[in-house]
Amino acid sequence: MIEHYPLLRSLLIYREMPRRFALTALLFFVVSVGLAVQQCLVGHALNEVNNGQAVIRLDDGSLDASRAWFWTGLLLAVALVRGVAQYASGVLSLVLSQALLTRLRERILQQVQTLPLGYHWEHGMGEMISRTTRDADKLRDALISFWRQLVETPLILLATVGLLAWYDAWLGLLPLLLTGLGLWIFVRQTERLLILDREVGAAYDRVNQDLSEGIGGVRVIKSFALEAGRIDRFSQQVGFFAEQARLALAFASSRIPLPQLIVALSHVWIFVYGALLVRDGHLGIGEWVTSLLIATTLVFRIEGIGRVMQVFADARSSAERIWQLLDAPQTIQSGTQALSTRPLGLRLEHVTVQAPGGGRSILRDCNFTLQPGEVVALVGATGAGKSLLASLLPRLTDPQEGTVSLGSSRDGWQDVRTLKLEELRKRVHVVPQESFLFSDTLAANLRLAAPGASDESLRRGLSLAAAEEVLERLPHGLDTSLGDRGVTLSGGQRQRINLARALLARPDILCLDDATSALDSLTERRVIHNIRGLLQHDGHTTTLLIVSSKLSTIQLADRVLVLADGHIADSGTHAELVQRNAFYRDLLGVEHD
Repeated sequence: MIEHYPLLRSLLIYREMPRRFALTALLFFVVSVGLAVQQCLVGHALNEVNNGQAVIRLDDGSLDASRAWFWTGLLLAVALVRGVAQYASGVLSLVLSQALLTRLRERILQQVQTLPLGYHWEHGMGEMISRTTRDADKLRDALISFWRQLVETPLILLATVGLLAWYDAWLGLLPLLLTGLGLWIFVRQTERLLILDREVGAAYDRVNQDLSEGIGGVRVIKSFALEAGRIDRFSQQVGFFAEQARLALAFASSRIPLPQLIVALSHVWIFVYGALLVRDGHLGIGEWVTSLLIATTLVFRIEGIGRVMQVFADARSSAERIWQLLDAPQTIQSGTQALSTRPLGLRLEHVTVQAPGGGRSILRDCNFTLQPGEVVALVGATGAGKSLLASLLPRLTDPQEGTVSLGSSRDGWQDVRTLKLEELRKRVHVVPQESFLFSDTLAANLRLAAPGASDESLRRGLSLAAAEEVLERLPHGLDTSLGDRGVTLSGGQRQRINLARALLARPDILCLDDATSALDSLTERRVIHNIRGLLQHDGHTTTLLIVSSKLSTIQLADRVLVLADGHIADSGTHAELVQRNAFYRDLLGVEHD
């Protein structure tokens, strides 16, 4: 049931901080009661002033102002206590709200990191960023308003209306009814505000997506002189977002005055009805002034409710989007079995994988086996599903049908879904064509795969990946910062560093998904030769699957698999396939002798 109230689900995270929550709520209670006490004391003091009891002329002609000083001191003491409580409650509410928001953002990041690749393919980067930034900020605004408007305001309303009812039942009842009517109208309007904010959020997603693509694809944009078109497209997205935001703001602005007017009528009621009570002797002048002060407090408080309702409507929409992300099913769950310590091969049996969102099957009834230590090339036309197949190995995605297993014919096979996920991904590595480097030093990027590696080990890994010259050109060697995504390096240099990082981990199965596409034939041959030299290094066997369309790479493999129509259509050495397979010859552009 609670799942239908995303904003409430967010607020319930406060349960994880019960002591701080209770202390903050207590302080707000003190502030609210202190306001009612303060206003009540003002009424008593004014009554004594009106009755001539505050300052008394003695028989000797001097003035006795002890009562006046008493009321002054008492009011100052109450104001001081209330001021300290108000400051402490304000600070604690901000700290507590930030703590809740921090926990929520941590959960968002953890969820984003653990969701399968299919979810990321289906949802763009812009959507992920906006849920972590804009939506979280909207929720933060609601959390800040939560304490003042949903905790302090009801307490003040109860305390002040209770005081009015103490003076006279009708004096308190009608303001309570008017305030309730005004709030009811506010609440009725939030549904429309929620719909409008969803539209604003969707427009913001598109702005973020365009911005991400504009920054990430800056080289392509410049290469094809697309700057003007991209700027115009981005301006249109921003304009659409601004228009949606304007519509939401216009709706809120046009609907807020009516309930505010209804609540303000309570001030008129107290002024008129209170004056009649004073005239008839049922209410003192001090109590009447106190009642007017209370009415002013209520009006100012409720006038702010309109803006707060808009904040909460926005936050409700944002919380819904955040919990949609957090509730996305974790389709890839870790198994419990330990991975065999023996050399690992790879086997796919009747594997079928559909496109994200339940589309067509990209892989259909796919079968092949790699024995430990084999070097096998995988070839296929563009879009055949080679990269998708590579993502099955470390369980970045799972097949809808069939089994992916590790092991060997001699030692037996283990379904990857039964294995501990962390151990699997430490021993099975995929190096993608799109080389990604973090904005850190070269050493830090390399040590991601081998945290305890010495500088000498890092240099050896770079040597295996034919990247010594990259190290020599860097001004500070291993301590050189590579910039955002390795922007200071060429594509071939980034690929070799990625290869070095993977080799440092000494994986049992290594898949190169077009990971040498930016290398020249000589460097590529050297890299593959070095990897071959590692296959039996210190008794450690590495199985190598090379996804490539380069003839020079494929000729280095022991065996070639041909992927066509979603399955392995043929298998054999390069020479055998050239002799018998026309599709293979056309794919690589080679002639049959």
